[in-house]
Amino acid sequence: MRILMIGATGKFAKYVIPALKKEQIEIKALVKNDNRADIAIANGVDETVNGDLNDLNSLRYAIQNVDGVYYLNPVFMENEIQMGLNMVKAAEEAKIDKFVFSSVYHPSLSLENHVSKRPIEEALYESGMKFVILQPAMFMQTVGNTWSVIKQTKQVALPYSKSAKMSYVDYRDIADVVAIAFTDNKLDNGTFELSSSGMYNRIELAEIISKSIGDKVEAKEIGFEDFSKGMPDGFAKNGLKAMFEHYDQCGFHGGNSLILETILKRKPRTLQTYFEEMEKEC
Repeated sequence: MRILMIGATGKFAKYVIPALKKEQIEIKALVKNDNRADIAIANGVDETVNGDLNDLNSLRYAIQNVDGVYYLNPVFMENEIQMGLNMVKAAEEAKIDKFVFSSVYHPSLSLENHVSKRPIEEALYESGMKFVILQPAMFMQTVGNTWSVIKQTKQVALPYSKSAKMSYVDYRDIADVVAIAFTDNKLDNGTFELSSSGMYNRIELAEIISKSIGDKVEAKEIGFEDFSKGMPDGFAKNGLKAMFEHYDQCGFHGGNSLILETILKRKPRTLQTYFEEMEKEC
């Protein structure tokens, strides 16, 4: 199988690409320019094609001679919906075999980064294509990406309540599901919430990290302006602020691992396992 991948230069591509290559899936990456192409090739894709999600004609060109699409959309972008609709339209016109969309946990939430996924999901439902819609919880890697800061400061500091309960998933498990979606028809025309088991607040998170590194780590709350220092004002910053305000009041509930465990035919990775692996890698 040969697929067009959107998101091959992002920070989660390093998990998806190896999972696909393990299944002998050829990857053609959509990139903005030649500089991004170099990143995609370094990440392990087979080839690249320049294109723009805002330009439907460029997508029509890019999608030639592929069997499927993996779409990991850009987040907190004002035109996110139209970019997704463009990609679905190009895929539908090209009569590709399967479209796998990495959406978001609870797209029914009235948050910009959740609401923006709904029209894309709807377009897939109405397209006539075979689709697989994945709705992952918060990525464990969002914590792992700040691992050096956590170890240096001995703090897990974020701009929402340290008592807020959150649902997590290891993106490597999502990558394995993506590979299954392209190599097996059992997920066809399905929409799947994907989470590891349980919900954890930041106090509990700090306790797990403390055990993993053998040193005391504390949960802290910081102001949004301190957290977003250096981030330009605008759509993305406003969306991020609204998301954290929601987390502060409601958390990010879920944590039912049944669907993910059923698809993988194994237990999903846990936060404990993830942090232990992070410490071994450092």
